[in-house]
Amino acid sequence: MTTSRRLADRKSAKFQKNILKRGAVPETTVKKASSYPVGPIVLGFFVFVVIGSSIFQIIRTASSGGMA
Repeated sequence: MTTSRRLADRKSAKFQKNILKRGAVPETTVKKASSYPVGPIVLGFFVFVVIGSSIFQIIRTASSGGMA
């Protein structure tokens, strides 16, 4: 066998080994940091603003006598 033929056979064997590994890779290589798209601080702030504004609106409506 010539040198180029041996080199071609070696590369072919390496390629064939890689074909057998198809489908054995993980679905994704990047790990997800958390399942929430926003952090707990941002979520807490959002809840604080929404609930706080609704309570403020209820107090303002009650103090005005129910009239808008």
